[in-house]
Amino acid sequence: MRYLLLCLYFVWLTSAHKYSTRVARTKYGPLRGILIQNPPVEAYLGVPYATPPLGSLRYMPPVTPSTWRAPRFADTYSAVCPQRLPDIGNRTEALLQLPRGRLVFLEKLLPLLSNQSEDCLYLNLYVPRPGK
Repeated sequence: MRYLLLCLYFVWLTSAHKYSTRVARTKYGPLRGILIQNPPVEAYLGVPYATPPLGSLRYMPPVTPSTWRAPRFADTYSAVCPQRLPDIGNRTEALLQLPRGRLVFLEKLLPLLSNQSEDCLYLNLYVPRPGK
């Protein structure tokens, strides 16, 4: 039992984000990113660049997002825009339609495309860490 608790604690420690001490100032509001060790960068994930295109904003040009005052934690990937992907469930059939390299790439990419939404106007920014 102790071993299990120790393993769970280790998983929790290694999976927790390490937040940057630096706060990036943008014209919309302050952002606090996360630190990534290899390569040493600060990542600002899910930074909005427009108001979500929902309701009356659907099919309209992007609208400037609302501002915020308190530092916003930019630590989570946002949804990706909806897209149709080729059916790769039957690998043999898929190889008749796609080159092997593209199929392998799509197999790696699919887990990242599971969260799709029209609310997808966000950027993921990767910035060199100071002094690195």
